[in-house]
Amino acid sequence: MKRYLEPTAFFDYNQPELKAWIAARLEGVADNPVAQAKALYLATRDEVSYTPYVFRPEPETFSASYALKTGESYCIPKAVLLGAAARSIGIPSRLGLADVRNHLSSPKLIEWLRSDIFRMHGFIELYLNDRWVKATPAFDKQLCALMKVEPLEFDGEHDSIFQEYTEAGEAHMEYVNDHGMFDDVPHEFILSGIKSAYPHLFSESGEAPALLSTGSLEADLE
Repeated sequence: MKRYLEPTAFFDYNQPELKAWIAARLEGVADNPVAQAKALYLATRDEVSYTPYVFRPEPETFSASYALKTGESYCIPKAVLLGAAARSIGIPSRLGLADVRNHLSSPKLIEWLRSDIFRMHGFIELYLNDRWVKATPAFDKQLCALMKVEPLEFDGEHDSIFQEYTEAGEAHMEYVNDHGMFDDVPHEFILSGIKSAYPHLFSESGEAPALLSTGSLEADLE
Protein backbone atom coordinates (compact mmCIF):
# COMPACT_ATOMS: atom_id res chain seq x y z
CA MET A 1 0.00 0.00 0.00
CA LYS A 2 2.97 2.31 0.42
CA ARG A 3 2.90 3.55 -3.16
CA TYR A 4 -0.76 4.55 -2.78
CA LEU A 5 0.09 6.80 0.15
CA GLU A 6 3.17 8.64 -1.03
CA PRO A 7 3.18 12.22 -2.33
CA THR A 8 4.24 12.66 -5.96
CA ALA A 9 4.55 15.55 -8.38
CA PHE A 10 0.84 14.99 -9.12
CA PHE A 11 -0.47 13.81 -5.74
CA ASP A 12 1.37 16.76 -4.18
CA TYR A 13 -0.35 17.01 -0.81
CA ASN A 14 2.86 18.35 0.72
CA GLN A 15 2.25 21.73 -0.96
CA PRO A 16 1.44 24.37 1.73
CA GLU A 17 -1.75 25.68 0.09
CA LEU A 18 -3.10 22.19 -0.39
CA LYS A 19 -2.21 21.16 3.16
CA ALA A 20 -4.06 24.20 4.50
CA TRP A 21 -7.12 23.47 2.33
CA ILE A 22 -7.27 19.87 3.52
CA ALA A 23 -6.99 20.88 7.17
CA ALA A 24 -9.75 23.47 6.80
CA ARG A 25 -12.11 21.00 5.11
CA LEU A 26 -11.60 18.46 7.89
CA GLU A 27 -12.17 20.90 10.74
CA GLY A 28 -14.97 19.57 12.91
CA VAL A 29 -15.24 16.30 10.96
CA ALA A 30 -15.33 13.08 12.97
CA ASP A 31 -11.95 11.41 13.34
CA ASN A 32 -12.65 8.36 11.18
CA PRO A 33 -11.59 7.64 7.59
CA VAL A 34 -15.07 7.32 6.05
CA ALA A 35 -16.35 10.61 7.47
CA GLN A 36 -13.16 12.37 6.39
CA ALA A 37 -13.27 10.85 2.89
CA LYS A 38 -16.89 11.99 2.47
CA ALA A 39 -16.03 15.54 3.55
CA LEU A 40 -13.06 15.71 1.19
CA TYR A 41 -15.17 14.29 -1.65
CA LEU A 42 -17.84 16.99 -1.31
CA ALA A 43 -15.23 19.74 -1.06
CA THR A 44 -13.46 18.52 -4.19
CA ARG A 45 -16.71 18.05 -6.10
CA ASP A 46 -18.18 21.48 -5.41
CA GLU A 47 -15.28 23.85 -4.71
CA VAL A 48 -13.48 23.18 -8.00
CA SER A 49 -15.82 23.79 -10.95
CA TYR A 50 -15.90 21.22 -13.72
CA THR A 51 -14.92 22.26 -17.25
CA PRO A 52 -12.96 20.32 -19.89
CA TYR A 53 -12.04 23.50 -21.75
CA VAL A 54 -9.09 24.23 -19.46
CA PHE A 55 -7.22 21.13 -20.58
CA ARG A 56 -3.51 21.68 -21.10
CA PRO A 57 -0.84 19.05 -21.88
CA GLU A 58 1.79 20.29 -19.43
CA PRO A 59 2.41 17.81 -16.56
CA GLU A 60 1.90 20.38 -13.80
CA THR A 61 -1.69 20.98 -14.92
CA PHE A 62 -2.58 17.43 -13.88
CA SER A 63 -1.57 17.98 -10.25
CA ALA A 64 -3.81 18.31 -7.22
CA SER A 65 -2.38 21.68 -6.24
CA TYR A 66 -2.94 23.10 -9.74
CA ALA A 67 -6.60 22.07 -9.73
CA LEU A 68 -7.05 23.73 -6.34
CA LYS A 69 -5.19 26.89 -7.37
CA THR A 70 -7.16 27.44 -10.57
CA GLY A 71 -10.54 26.61 -9.02
CA GLU A 72 -11.76 24.95 -12.23
CA SER A 73 -10.67 21.72 -13.83
CA TYR A 74 -11.84 18.47 -15.39
CA CYS A 75 -12.20 14.91 -14.16
CA ILE A 76 -8.56 13.76 -13.92
CA PRO A 77 -7.09 16.62 -11.84
CA LYS A 78 -10.20 16.69 -9.64
CA ALA A 79 -9.83 12.97 -8.99
CA VAL A 80 -6.14 13.51 -8.22
CA LEU A 81 -7.06 16.31 -5.81
CA LEU A 82 -9.34 13.98 -3.86
CA GLY A 83 -6.75 11.23 -3.98
CA ALA A 84 -3.98 13.51 -2.74
CA ALA A 85 -6.14 14.78 0.11
CA ALA A 86 -6.96 11.19 1.08
CA ARG A 87 -3.30 10.15 1.02
CA SER A 88 -2.41 13.06 3.28
CA ILE A 89 -4.54 11.58 6.08
CA GLY A 90 -3.47 7.97 5.56
CA ILE A 91 -6.15 6.75 3.14
CA PRO A 92 -4.57 4.93 0.17
CA SER A 93 -5.74 6.15 -3.24
CA ARG A 94 -5.21 5.26 -6.88
CA LEU A 95 -6.36 6.81 -10.15
CA GLY A 96 -8.74 5.07 -12.52
CA LEU A 97 -9.09 5.91 -16.22
CA ALA A 98 -11.84 4.93 -18.64
CA ASP A 99 -13.59 6.10 -21.81
CA VAL A 100 -17.20 7.19 -21.35
CA ARG A 101 -20.07 8.15 -23.62
CA ASN A 102 -21.89 11.51 -23.14
CA HIS A 103 -20.09 12.55 -19.94
CA LEU A 104 -22.50 15.44 -19.24
CA SER A 105 -21.80 16.68 -22.74
CA SER A 106 -23.22 19.90 -24.13
CA PRO A 107 -23.70 20.24 -27.91
CA LYS A 108 -20.75 22.64 -27.93
CA LEU A 109 -18.51 20.11 -26.19
CA ILE A 110 -19.48 17.37 -28.65
CA GLU A 111 -18.72 19.78 -31.50
CA TRP A 112 -15.38 20.67 -29.91
CA LEU A 113 -14.36 17.03 -29.45
CA ARG A 114 -16.06 15.85 -32.68
CA SER A 115 -17.22 12.85 -30.65
CA ASP A 116 -19.65 11.86 -27.92
CA ILE A 117 -16.92 9.70 -26.35
CA PHE A 118 -14.84 11.36 -23.67
CA ARG A 119 -11.43 9.67 -23.70
CA MET A 120 -9.49 9.20 -20.48
CA HIS A 121 -12.21 10.04 -17.97
CA GLY A 122 -10.71 10.02 -14.49
CA PHE A 123 -12.02 8.79 -11.14
CA ILE A 124 -10.35 7.78 -7.88
CA GLU A 125 -10.37 4.67 -5.74
CA LEU A 126 -9.99 4.99 -1.97
CA TYR A 127 -9.09 2.13 0.35
CA LEU A 128 -11.71 2.22 3.09
CA ASN A 129 -12.86 -0.55 5.44
CA ASP A 130 -10.39 -2.99 3.88
CA ARG A 131 -11.62 -2.59 0.30
CA TRP A 132 -11.22 -0.28 -2.69
CA VAL A 133 -14.19 2.04 -3.29
CA LYS A 134 -14.64 4.19 -6.41
CA ALA A 135 -15.41 7.91 -6.16
CA THR A 136 -15.97 10.46 -8.94
CA PRO A 137 -15.84 14.09 -7.74
CA ALA A 138 -15.87 15.61 -11.24
CA PHE A 139 -19.30 17.22 -11.63
CA ASP A 140 -20.13 20.08 -9.27
CA LYS A 141 -23.64 20.84 -7.99
CA GLN A 142 -24.16 23.87 -10.23
CA LEU A 143 -23.36 21.92 -13.39
CA CYS A 144 -25.56 19.02 -12.32
CA ALA A 145 -28.49 21.38 -11.76
CA LEU A 146 -28.09 22.77 -15.29
CA MET A 147 -27.90 19.25 -16.72
CA LYS A 148 -30.92 18.15 -14.65
CA VAL A 149 -29.13 15.29 -12.93
CA GLU A 150 -28.66 14.69 -9.23
CA PRO A 151 -25.18 15.48 -7.93
CA LEU A 152 -23.19 12.28 -7.51
CA GLU A 153 -22.95 11.36 -3.83
CA PHE A 154 -20.32 9.23 -2.07
CA ASP A 155 -20.96 7.32 1.15
CA GLY A 156 -17.52 5.81 1.56
CA GLU A 157 -18.92 2.29 1.30
CA HIS A 158 -20.27 1.87 -2.25
CA ASP A 159 -18.84 2.67 -5.67
CA SER A 160 -19.86 6.10 -6.96
CA ILE A 161 -18.91 6.46 -10.61
CA PHE A 162 -21.62 8.05 -12.77
CA GLN A 163 -25.06 9.58 -13.08
CA GLU A 164 -26.57 6.84 -15.24
CA TYR A 165 -29.89 8.63 -15.81
CA THR A 166 -31.22 12.17 -15.97
CA GLU A 167 -34.10 13.34 -13.76
CA ALA A 168 -36.43 12.39 -16.63
CA GLY A 169 -35.09 8.83 -16.63
CA GLU A 170 -33.13 9.13 -19.87
CA ALA A 171 -29.88 7.23 -20.29
CA HIS A 172 -27.08 9.68 -19.68
CA MET A 173 -23.66 8.15 -19.31
CA GLU A 174 -21.92 4.81 -19.75
CA TYR A 175 -18.40 3.47 -19.44
CA VAL A 176 -17.24 1.98 -22.73
CA ASN A 177 -13.56 1.14 -22.13
CA ASP A 178 -11.53 0.57 -18.96
CA HIS A 179 -7.85 1.62 -18.98
CA GLY A 180 -7.07 0.34 -15.47
CA MET A 181 -5.81 1.72 -12.17
CA PHE A 182 -2.61 3.69 -11.51
CA ASP A 183 -0.63 4.64 -8.41
CA ASP A 184 0.34 7.92 -10.08
CA VAL A 185 -0.83 9.97 -13.06
CA PRO A 186 0.37 8.22 -16.26
CA HIS A 187 0.88 11.52 -18.04
CA GLU A 188 2.30 10.27 -21.32
CA PHE A 189 -0.27 7.47 -21.55
CA ILE A 190 -3.10 9.99 -21.06
CA LEU A 191 -1.71 12.41 -23.64
CA SER A 192 -1.20 9.63 -26.16
CA GLY A 193 -4.81 8.51 -25.75
CA ILE A 194 -6.20 12.02 -26.03
CA LYS A 195 -4.09 12.85 -29.08
CA SER A 196 -5.20 9.68 -30.86
CA ALA A 197 -8.87 10.40 -30.09
CA TYR A 198 -8.85 14.15 -30.81
CA PRO A 199 -5.92 14.97 -33.12
CA HIS A 200 -7.66 18.17 -34.27
CA LEU A 201 -7.15 19.68 -30.79
CA PHE A 202 -3.38 19.69 -31.19
CA SER A 203 -1.02 21.63 -33.37
CA GLU A 204 1.12 19.82 -35.94
CA SER A 205 3.98 19.69 -33.44
CA GLY A 206 1.66 17.97 -30.97
CA GLU A 207 2.89 20.17 -28.16
CA ALA A 208 -0.23 22.13 -27.24
CA PRO A 209 -3.97 22.20 -27.92
CA ALA A 210 -4.87 24.14 -31.03
CA LEU A 211 -8.41 24.79 -29.81
CA LEU A 212 -9.33 26.21 -26.43
CA SER A 213 -12.55 27.82 -25.26
CA THR A 214 -12.79 30.83 -23.02
CA GLY A 215 -16.22 29.67 -21.92
CA SER A 216 -17.51 26.90 -19.68
CA LEU A 217 -20.04 24.11 -19.72
CA GLU A 218 -22.33 26.28 -17.63
CA ALA A 219 -22.21 28.98 -20.32
CA ASP A 220 -22.90 26.36 -23.00
CA LEU A 221 -26.08 25.28 -21.21
CA GLU A 222 -27.55 28.60 -20.13
